[in-house]
Amino acid sequence: MKNRVRSLAFLTICLLATASFLGGCAKTGMQRSVKASNSIEQVDTEMRKMLTQIDTTAASLDAVVSPGQSDLKKSFTTYSDNVADLEKTGDKVLKYMAEMKVNTKEYFTEWAKEGDTYTNPRLRELSQERQNKLADIYAQVPAANEGLKESYLAYMTDLKEIQMYLSNDLTQNGVTSVTPIAQKSVRDLDKLKASMRPVIYALDEIKAELYSGK
Repeated sequence: MKNRVRSLAFLTICLLATASFLGGCAKTGMQRSVKASNSIEQVDTEMRKMLTQIDTTAASLDAVVSPGQSDLKKSFTTYSDNVADLEKTGDKVLKYMAEMKVNTKEYFTEWAKEGDTYTNPRLRELSQERQNKLADIYAQVPAANEGLKESYLAYMTDLKEIQMYLSNDLTQNGVTSVTPIAQKSVRDLDKLKASMRPVIYALDEIKAELYSGK
């Protein structure tokens, strides 16, 4: 009788452990999916903020070098604040892009492993089809983002050097001397903004695919 009780107790423990393990696997898969989705949302949110901040920063720099400036110190302070805000947002974009790359790689790697465990051939086929489709869409983001980091860092260097120059010579003569460089930087910011739009479009396509059923 005691042996039977021990056997039943042991069997119960095994079943509970198995259920816990299987539940953990499902939860882990969901967690990976959520992490990948959250990364996309973070990149998308900060990218759109960055687009707006680029316009704001360009306008404030243009105001500093505009002829007949009535309050040069105030315009320069506004420009300096906008440079700081743009850098803060841009750095977040780079951070979230790096996290998105890691999270999506983990997502698809583990998905592929789990897809191979299906015994039902149709489920295995459907899993592979979905992986391929989503992987192709996700791949558009780093492809569209190529060179963005280098461009952003280069433009930030120009903006901060203009800021440093004017902080030492905030006079009409100082503004006049730096105006050609400032005007070029404004044009470069427009180019940076244009280079970000393909990334935004790629993110939109991902979101449309992920959330179209909601």
